[in-house]
Amino acid sequence: MRIFRHYDDVPLAFRGAVVAIGNFDGVHRGHRALIAEAKVQAEARRSPLAVLSFEPHPQEYFKTLRQEGGPTPAGPDCFRLTPLRAKARLLADLGVDALFALNFDGEMARRTPQDFVENVLVNGLGIGGVVVGHDFEFGQRRAGNLATLSYMGEMEGFTVTDFDTVTAHSSNEKNGDEKISSTLIRQLLKQAKPDEAARLLGHPWAVEARVEHGDARGRTMGFPTANMHLGHCLAPAFGVYAVRVNILEGDRAVARHDGVANFGIRPMYQVNVPLMETHLFDFDGDLYGKYLSVELIQYIRPEAKFPSLDALIAQIAADAAKARGILAKTA
Repeated sequence: MRIFRHYDDVPLAFRGAVVAIGNFDGVHRGHRALIAEAKVQAEARRSPLAVLSFEPHPQEYFKTLRQEGGPTPAGPDCFRLTPLRAKARLLADLGVDALFALNFDGEMARRTPQDFVENVLVNGLGIGGVVVGHDFEFGQRRAGNLATLSYMGEMEGFTVTDFDTVTAHSSNEKNGDEKISSTLIRQLLKQAKPDEAARLLGHPWAVEARVEHGDARGRTMGFPTANMHLGHCLAPAFGVYAVRVNILEGDRAVARHDGVANFGIRPMYQVNVPLMETHLFDFDGDLYGKYLSVELIQYIRPEAKFPSLDALIAQIAADAAKARGILAKTA
C-alpha cells in the first residue's frame, strides 16, 4: 500500500480510485464494512481502492487551538485508538492500495465544501467514486453533508455511495443492538473491557511503541519487562492484562509471544508518566529499541500497592499464571 501525505501530483496509477473517506480511528468493524463496499466497487471498475483520512485527527487539531500550547501527545486527553502507523498497517491488511493521509491544518479547516470537492477530490486525487457514512460532514464548519457531496458528484462525474451504520448486539441484553463507533470502543477500553472492545473492532486493540530502558526491577524479580510509553494514543484503564505481543520490523511482525502486562504508574515505585510494562512468556532476548505491538486480550486486575517486595513478586507470578490460562483459551 502506498501512503500519500499530499493530494498534488498523484501518480496516474492511483487516479480514478474508489475512495472511502473518514477518520477510521481504530479501523473497527463498521469501518471495515464500509471499506469492503468500496473494494467491491473498485474491483468491478478495475480501479484502485483508496482511503482518505486526515492527520492529525480534526478533533486533535481543534483541541490544540482551544488549549494554549496544545495537549501533550501522551496526555490523559489523547483519544486516538490508532496512530497513523498502526492505522496504515490495518488498512493494508484490508487490501487498500493507497492511503491519502492528508494534513489537517488551518488551510484544510477553512476549505469550503465546494473547494474541498473541486481542488482535493477532483483536481487533486482525480477520484472515480466515494463511499461515506450516512452522517458524513465536511468542509468549513461542517457545512457540507451527504446531499452536498451527492450533488457535486453528479456535477463533477464521480459516484457517491451512502453506507449504512453497522451495529452489533450489545453485551448488555437490555441495550439490544448498538452502533459500532470509535467513541464506544474508547469507553470500553477506559472501563477495562478490552475483550468487548475487540468484539466491536474485529481485532484486539493494541498499544504500539518502542521499547525503552527502564530501572530493571522486573529482571531482578525474575520477570523482565519491555517498558514502553504509549506515545500518541489512548490510555486504557490502569491495571494488569493478559496480552499478545508482536515484535515488529518495519510494518511486519517477525515474532509473536503471549505475555502479561501492567499499565499504570506502579504504586510501589511511582512513575510520573503511565508506563506499559510487558513480560513476554518463554522469551529470552534483547528488546531494547525494538518496536512492539501489545494486544490487550483480557483485563486481570487493577493496579495495587503491596506490603512487601515478596508479596509483589508472588502477585506477579499469580498474574502470569492467570494470563497463561486466559491466553490458552483465546484464539
